[in-house]
Amino acid sequence: MRTLSNKITAQVGETITLEGWVNVRRDHGKIIFIDLRDRSGLVQLVFVPSVKEVYALAETLRPEWVIKVEGVVAKRPANMVNDKISTGNHEIQVISLEVLNSSEAAPFPLDTDGGEIDEEVRLKYRYLDLRRPRLNKNLRLRSALIDKARQFFLKNDFIEIETPMLTKSTPEGSRDFVVPSRLHQGKFFALPQSPQQYKQMLMTAGFERYFQIARAVRDEDLRADRGFEHTQIDLEMSFVDREEVMALNEAMMIDVCESLGYKIKEKPFPIFSYEEAMKKFGADKFDLRSDEEKKNNILAFAWVVDFPFFEKNKEGKWTFTHNPFSHPRSEHLDSLLEGKRIDKILASQYDLVCNGHEVGGGSIRAHRPEILKAVFKILGHSNEAIEEQFGHMLRAFSYGTPPHGGIAFGVERLMMILTGETHLREVQAFPQTSSGRTSVMDAPSELTKDQLDELSLTIKKSKK
Repeated sequence: MRTLSNKITAQVGETITLEGWVNVRRDHGKIIFIDLRDRSGLVQLVFVPSVKEVYALAETLRPEWVIKVEGVVAKRPANMVNDKISTGNHEIQVISLEVLNSSEAAPFPLDTDGGEIDEEVRLKYRYLDLRRPRLNKNLRLRSALIDKARQFFLKNDFIEIETPMLTKSTPEGSRDFVVPSRLHQGKFFALPQSPQQYKQMLMTAGFERYFQIARAVRDEDLRADRGFEHTQIDLEMSFVDREEVMALNEAMMIDVCESLGYKIKEKPFPIFSYEEAMKKFGADKFDLRSDEEKKNNILAFAWVVDFPFFEKNKEGKWTFTHNPFSHPRSEHLDSLLEGKRIDKILASQYDLVCNGHEVGGGSIRAHRPEILKAVFKILGHSNEAIEEQFGHMLRAFSYGTPPHGGIAFGVERLMMILTGETHLREVQAFPQTSSGRTSVMDAPSELTKDQLDELSLTIKKSKK
C-alpha cells in the first residue's frame, strides 16, 4: 500500500512504500538525499552506502524521474530539520528502490516562477509546466472553489443539469465556433457561447432552480483575461425578483470565498446604479480597495444595476448592452413593447464586480413571447428572422414559462483575482496561446482530404 508524503509523520519506525517524482537530489559526502514529490507534498529520502545495490541505483537518479521506494520512517535530529519541505522533521531511510520511469532533461527549469519562459514553449510542454508548485496550487484552489459553489447550490435546493455542447448558431453575442454535420451535409452546429437559452427552457420545464459548471466557447479576440474557452458557474431561478437573485448569489460568494480563507471588505455588498458608477468611477468595473487592502488581497465586491438595455453600434443601429433575453425594468415595459424611448429603457440587469473586474453578470429574463419578440424588433430583425432564429424560445414562452432570472460567474476571472495572477493561462490547465493555438496539441490543424470529402467541404485558400 502506497503512503503519501503528508501522512508519514505518525508512522515513525514503520516501513512504508512511497511513489513519486525526484524533485531535488543532493549528495552530502557519501550520503544521497532525494526530495520525493507526490500530489501531497515533499518528503526527504536518505540513501546510505551500506545498502549497496540501492545506493548504486540511487546514484543514477535525476530530477523528474519516477521512482518507488520502501523505507523506514525516522525522525531527524532538531539541528538537522529540513525547513524546505513540509515533512522536514522526518525522513525515509530507504531499503528498496525501483525506477518506474526515467525522464529527459526538462526543456526549461521547473523550480522557478516560469514567467521568464516564452509562452509558446511553456504551453507546448504544459504537462511539465503544470508541475510548478504555483500552478499546482492554482488548479487545486480552482477545484476547491467549484466544489464549494456546487455544495452551496445543492444545499439550497438547486439541481445540476448539463446542457448540450452542440447547438444552434444564433446572433446573440460573440462570434460562434461552428461544427460541420456529417449526417446533415451543408449544415452546421455551433458550440455554446453560454447555456442561456437552454437554462431558460429548463425554467419552462419546471425545475425552478438549476445550476451547472458550464463550458462556454466564443470566437473572440484573445487577451490576457479572455480565451476561446472558459468555464462559468451558471444558474437560473424561477419565481424570483432581482433582489432575491442578488441576495442568494451574494450569500454564495461570501460562503465560498470566506471558506477558502479570503477576507471581504464590505458586507452586504454595496450597490451602484450604472449611472452612479459611471459618474463616480468613470466605468462600470471599479476597485473599492485602499492601497493597504490591495496589498492584503482583500476582496471588494459590489453590485452594478440598472444598465441601459440598448445602445447604438458603429453603424448607428440599436444593439443590446448585455444580452437580448433580459426583462426591462417594469416601468419601461410599455416603452419596450411599443418600441419607443428606446434610449431610456433600463434592463433588469445586475453585474457583480470585484477588485476592478466583472466576475459575474445576469438579469431577470423575458418570460413572455411578446417581450422577447419586441427586443428583436428593436434590434432590426424581421418577423421571419425572429422565427428562424428564436422560434423555439417563443414557443417555449407560450407554454406557461414562469418569471425567472439568473446569473453566470466567470471561473477564470474570479480565479485570477483570488490568486493575484494577471493572465488567464495561469489558472487553466490547458489554455490557448496568445496566437490562438491549443496547448500541447497542434490545433487548429488541417483536415485530410477524406475528412473534407465526408463532410462535403472544400477549403478556399485566401489570397495574400
